[in-house]
Amino acid sequence: MASENPASTTEYIQHHLQNLVFGKLPEGFERHTDSGTEILMADTWTMAHGASEAAAMGFWAIHVDSMIWSIGLGLVFCWMFWRAAKKASTGIPSGFINFAELIVEFIDNSVKDSFSGNNKMVAPLALTIFVWIFLMNLMDLLPVDLFPKLLMMAGVEYQKIVPSTDPNITMGMALGVFVLMLYYNIKIKGFGFVKELTMHPFNHWAFIPINLFMEMVGLLAKPFSLGLRLFGNMYAGEMIFILIAMMFAAGAGTGILTGGLNAQLFGESTNFIFWLVIFGLVCGVCWMNLKEKISTSKTILLTLGLLTIGGGVFALGGGLMQWGWAIFHILVITLQAFIFMVLTIVYLSMAHEEDH
Repeated sequence: MASENPASTTEYIQHHLQNLVFGKLPEGFERHTDSGTEILMADTWTMAHGASEAAAMGFWAIHVDSMIWSIGLGLVFCWMFWRAAKKASTGIPSGFINFAELIVEFIDNSVKDSFSGNNKMVAPLALTIFVWIFLMNLMDLLPVDLFPKLLMMAGVEYQKIVPSTDPNITMGMALGVFVLMLYYNIKIKGFGFVKELTMHPFNHWAFIPINLFMEMVGLLAKPFSLGLRLFGNMYAGEMIFILIAMMFAAGAGTGILTGGLNAQLFGESTNFIFWLVIFGLVCGVCWMNLKEKISTSKTILLTLGLLTIGGGVFALGGGLMQWGWAIFHILVITLQAFIFMVLTIVYLSMAHEEDH
């Protein structure tokens, strides 16, 4: 297990941080497999088996797991709000409809406070960004070993289920915002955008090179700050969850405070089964809420109760740490989605201003 020696600890962390990568390995590349070493006789499109193969695939490699989870969560967002819009009425809202209206009102107020222009696209864009990033971040609260072990049984070697811990996803979203910024700057300001880049902050032709350098640095810093801030915070949170998961796997060697009580009593192999049962019960509670059979408050209490039982059975000390970090991380994942959304609104608002 992870606690037995440094090599297994390193392998455990590396395995959880490795994406499922599809790309082209170059001719002559040496692949190390269970059957021995294989030298490729031609360029080969394949799944990477390890970080070295993923690195050899270069820029055009695709992180399949990040793409599937991010697109899937985007579809979940569309389905949830389409369902809420379809059921909306003039009466008193209840259940998820009430929650959806609360989010829409919150986004609407945020746009009114931060956006000074007149563009009907900004509010839907802000809603999409906030909920989509929140859903991607929310995946970080699922047990780190649950989906990787399930998919490993199906033959999938690597799996990262938190898309926002992949810089390709966060920077891709940031570049999308950057393209919109450039588009509206050029559309609304025209030649004034060139003047803004060359004549600010020093309004003299002799300072054009200095102005252009300073403005370009500030302009390019916007997408980098958006993407890397989200990635850095979520990656750090993922690392902490992985380290706590290693404490769960420590077993009897470190005792109740840092080890797994369930592992000591019933064996480490039962940990996965127990978490699978807990996860199934949580999904059942959420499904009952969607069917409006139980209230949202009862759903939250039942979910917290089930997860508390799960954490308490696995490890008293580790469970408390897991829960403490999870509660704090709920604030982090919400705050990161909010910051990305607000900065997007502010950057687009700046693009709509004639002069700033």
